[in-house]
Amino acid sequence: MVRNTTLGSRAFDIGNIILLGLLVLSCVYPLWYTFCVSISEKSAANAGLVTLYPIGFSLTPYKEIINDSMFFNAFWISIQRTVLGTSFALLMTVLMAYPLARPQKDFKTRNMFMWILVFCMLFSGGLIPWYLTIQNYHLIDSIWALVLGGGVPVFDVILIMNFFRNLPKELNEAAVVDGAGPWSILFRVYIPCSIPVLAAVALFISVYHWNEFFNGLILSNTQSSYPLQTYIQQLVVNIPVGTNLTPEQYKKLSELSNRTLNSAKVFIAMVPMLIVYPFLQKYFVSGIMLGAVKE
Repeated sequence: MVRNTTLGSRAFDIGNIILLGLLVLSCVYPLWYTFCVSISEKSAANAGLVTLYPIGFSLTPYKEIINDSMFFNAFWISIQRTVLGTSFALLMTVLMAYPLARPQKDFKTRNMFMWILVFCMLFSGGLIPWYLTIQNYHLIDSIWALVLGGGVPVFDVILIMNFFRNLPKELNEAAVVDGAGPWSILFRVYIPCSIPVLAAVALFISVYHWNEFFNGLILSNTQSSYPLQTYIQQLVVNIPVGTNLTPEQYKKLSELSNRTLNSAKVFIAMVPMLIVYPFLQKYFVSGIMLGAVKE
């Protein structure tokens, strides 16, 4: 590979490094700052003294969250919701995007269904009709209310549909010549060639299910059925009213503040997605089709 070593090229490389470094810093610093606040002492956090490193050291916020058995129950519900919701939504988006990506001569009512999808994406039926629909199906207080409540993300359907349309027609024609049917073409040709976009969409959907808290708030009547984000959103420091405080309660109030507790909530909520992302990152930078069509 020929490398340009002129002064302008070097200046351009240095500028790129500085710009990308600033972008990385803008992404990493909020995470680091949140972690530092969560483990700092109450007085330092409330005074706004925490900037680049924690001041003091206190794990009281994490103990306050983790020592509650409801935390683990909410964590398990969120794991179930994320796995089931991502699997179901990804399956529905692929099955919907595949026929919409076909030529109109193969699917004559394609444009009509496409207009319906776009209309539903732009104009929602409203919160109350959506809630009544979930209620009429007797899904309130169940994991399926959280899974099926947003089961078909239309924007992701459009992404996968456009990706399918850009695949070479020769792939489909070769599969038809070999005697493959629509299901075989989808699962043996289209899906293997679409791993990058499917991985990206799966990440979008999983992040939505993990971070979303409002559905759990209105579709769950009991705290035992809250997902993690709803549980964390509802979690507050219960400060007793009056003077009848035990020594343990005095100690807890002296070490814990809403700022450190909220930082701990945010940091705990981010960790699972930070763990999952590197495993999907390789699909974003890999080739779409390696040797699928020979020239």
